[in-house]
Amino acid sequence: MKTKITFVFILLITQFIFSQKKSRADRFFTNGDYINAALQYEEELNEEGYEKHILENISISYYNTFQFKKAYRYLKVLTSGKFYGKDKSYDNSYNFMMHQVLSSLGKYEMAVDFLALYKSNNETNTLDKLNAISTIEAFKLKDDDYVVKSVAFNTESSEFGAVKLDSTIYFTSDRSSHGFMNQNYKWTHRPFLDIYAVKVDNKNVEVSEIEALSGEVNSKLHEGNFCFTSDGNTIYFSKSNSEKGKKKFDSLRNNAIHLYKAIKVDGIWQTPEKLKFNNKEYSIEHPSVSADDKTLYFSSNMPGGFGDFDIYTSEIKIDGTYGEPINLGASINTKNREQFPYISKEGHLFFSSNGHLGLGMMDVFVSELKDKVFTKPVNLGAPINSSYDDFSLTYYNEKDGFFASNRKGKTDDDIYAFSQIGEIFLKEYVTNFEVRDFATDNYVPNAAVVLQDVEKKMVYENRLDSIASFSLSVFPGKYDFKASSVGYKTNIKPILVKEKENERYVIYLEKEPVVVQSSKDQETGAIVTSENDRKKRKEEITAEELRLKLLSDNVGPPVIEKNGKLYFDLPPIYFDYDKWNIRADSKKVLDEFALKLEKYKTVYIKISSHTDSRGTDSYNQVLSEKRAESTRNYLALIGYVNARRMQFEGFGESAPLIDCNTKTCTEDDHQINRRSEFEITKY
Repeated sequence: MKTKITFVFILLITQFIFSQKKSRADRFFTNGDYINAALQYEEELNEEGYEKHILENISISYYNTFQFKKAYRYLKVLTSGKFYGKDKSYDNSYNFMMHQVLSSLGKYEMAVDFLALYKSNNETNTLDKLNAISTIEAFKLKDDDYVVKSVAFNTESSEFGAVKLDSTIYFTSDRSSHGFMNQNYKWTHRPFLDIYAVKVDNKNVEVSEIEALSGEVNSKLHEGNFCFTSDGNTIYFSKSNSEKGKKKFDSLRNNAIHLYKAIKVDGIWQTPEKLKFNNKEYSIEHPSVSADDKTLYFSSNMPGGFGDFDIYTSEIKIDGTYGEPINLGASINTKNREQFPYISKEGHLFFSSNGHLGLGMMDVFVSELKDKVFTKPVNLGAPINSSYDDFSLTYYNEKDGFFASNRKGKTDDDIYAFSQIGEIFLKEYVTNFEVRDFATDNYVPNAAVVLQDVEKKMVYENRLDSIASFSLSVFPGKYDFKASSVGYKTNIKPILVKEKENERYVIYLEKEPVVVQSSKDQETGAIVTSENDRKKRKEEITAEELRLKLLSDNVGPPVIEKNGKLYFDLPPIYFDYDKWNIRADSKKVLDEFALKLEKYKTVYIKISSHTDSRGTDSYNQVLSEKRAESTRNYLALIGYVNARRMQFEGFGESAPLIDCNTKTCTEDDHQINRRSEFEITKY
């Protein structure tokens, strides 16, 4: 009996301890301490197995702390519904979270599946998955409009929101400026955010110590994204809602972020003033003021918006008061997050969003101001955007500025300087179109041509003469190019018009098969074919004849034979060290190659990519696979080649043309080893 009582007592103690541990994990989660919440939930999963609310909370905890591989591990279980309870349903928001996590890991095709599911569950939204994937590839592979580099004053702490005013760069950081006795922010386990300043030369190199902003702007709570008026004497900034240094909470015990402003007097920032339209029940943050100081832009999750955070404006009146916040509408805002607005001197709106289609997490978009209306947002593409969070973009002159990112899987944010080198707004380019005979490469006479945009609107329609070509000024983007002529099969070709003058797009037409006339011999009953039938049979091409035709066709890259296999003999497709994006010189080569593949529609290829010997074997293997995939995606993207016709494989450093293990290789030697090969696998 004594033994039984002891056992029951121990069992009760064990259950009590576990229940305490479990409630402790939930308390961490409720208080926004996602780092400790994840650790506690891991223990619970180890002891009790999968439970739905634990899967939900641990997924959110890892997502909010940028541990996306771990978030994916549990989201995969949650969205499968296989391992927890009888209720296998889950909130639609986890489909969107899965889309974000998979995008951050570079798994775009899987990510689009979850985005489509998320949108379909919203009833009013649908997604064309193939179009979405090709759009994402366009963001990755478009010509760079910017060059970027990390600034020297980044640290292991977070830095973001850089603004340059004269010779001083101001930025937000969670590096400590209040001494060791202050509390850390529960979400990050790091100090609260403050605003800092550093003087720089004309190359943005520091010429002074980095110091916290003087005066009364910084406090023991968060001070975040900010902007200055045109004279530099007023600062608008995001700050934890507080009174007399103490946090103010909403009805759910959340401490919202509010907008404040401060005035500089004799070089010193005075006591901040909270803007009147703040409300303790929601956040208003990320200010940007127009060049004429008459309009304030900001982000808020106030009721009545389109989703999570939306972008709003408020009139700054002459008497210093503010107009009612106005939502910028559905062309800018989505059901998800739009934050970090920046209004340029020209009135163009830059902002970050995870609701518009992008490369993953938050991407930077721009909406051009035309006739006092913001146009449809355009994704700035790589290298500004990555698969992680990219945000807080600002310019300090017409071409140069800063943005922030936690790319490379970092848990802290870094500031990057950029220079704009290309056109970010759509403009028309003179583009050349041709209709040619598949067999002869000659122009197809009297061809009827149609060019339609993605919305099936007619861009151009005409019947050409003996010279089947035309030039047209069109915006970059996707089009359907259709051509037909008497005696030829009609062909419709999807194309991607690039940001380039006088680019050439060719559509090939094949001749219609000749109608066979046959009859029976009255005496023998044998089938007698016409002369046309005999000619057709004579013209039918065998596999061997196609092989010989490929070897003899000198239009575009030639075909060569090596070790009994056929290869397209392209000029080298080179890659920069440690990168897999398609270089400008390689794009020219691949564009010509795409025309050849368009001509020979029954040819299938395998793209083999190789790296140099620098780096580890495992890293080089992954890098070569990315390079092969990037090459395949570019050929598919420009509209000529069905991706199913192209295999790709990476070989890492396993098959070098120059053995750098037995000699000291030059940079040119390494460049030769970084290459792609194109084998014909089927024809």
